[in-house]
Amino acid sequence: MSPQTLTLTIDPASAAAPFEQVRTQIADQAREGGLPVGYKLPTVRGLAEDLGLAANTVAKAYRALETDGVIETRGRNGSFIAAAGEAADKEAAAAAESYAHRARRLGLDHRAALAAVENALRAAYPDA
Repeated sequence: MSPQTLTLTIDPASAAAPFEQVRTQIADQAREGGLPVGYKLPTVRGLAEDLGLAANTVAKAYRALETDGVIETRGRNGSFIAAAGEAADKEAAAAAESYAHRARRLGLDHRAALAAVENALRAAYPDA
């Protein structure tokens, strides 16, 4: 079995900014299992050189991925694919808790608060 590697292609004609192309491709590869949890990503400078991009462009993508919980940066040790499911679950739970407290402060009863969530989910997941 060959080791999994990061494969990125930047399309200069794309409407998506280069940092967004980097972010999306890494996130997709991590979500689909092409990059396993713990996979060490190239350095910002190294990846920027490989792709012909500015280091700030790759750094912006890495920051966005870290904010999204897709990667984790361990200081001088580098950036690694995170256990995305765990990060997503934690972030969703925190958002749900925040919403529940806000709905209660707004005076919504349980049924109204739940209806608001269900409506938002139907809008966000139209095919579900």
